[in-house]
Amino acid sequence: MTIIRKKGSVIVETSKGILIVAEKDKKFMLPGGGANKGESRKQAAIRELYEETGLKAESIQFWFKYIGSKWKTFSGHDIRNDVKVFIVKTSGTARPRHEIRYIEYWTPKSKVYIKTGAKMVIEKYLKEKGFKV
Repeated sequence: MTIIRKKGSVIVETSKGILIVAEKDKKFMLPGGGANKGESRKQAAIRELYEETGLKAESIQFWFKYIGSKWKTFSGHDIRNDVKVFIVKTSGTARPRHEIRYIEYWTPKSKVYIKTGAKMVIEKYLKEKGFKV
């Protein structure tokens, strides 16, 4: 049986690039996370953005939804992420908080490792804005 995790994720585009975050493993991803019981994925995305970076969402717009690849936990459970992605305008200064240790701004010249789901979302975003990826 596959466990489906409902998540909210955000694209925050700044003059420095697209905001990405990483835990101690330095595997970068978009800010976001799982929805708690009774919480929408939009609410989860806003909450996680603040918890991970201290940024406050000033405006948020649903962009698209995707189902991630299946993967196994250490205990052998199959998991898939069901992710809603939002475009967010923010206020404040991004700083690593809670489990997040690193904050970067992705540009096409970035050399950091980006997780598969985040890479797919960023490439889709750039293509829709007219950039070659």
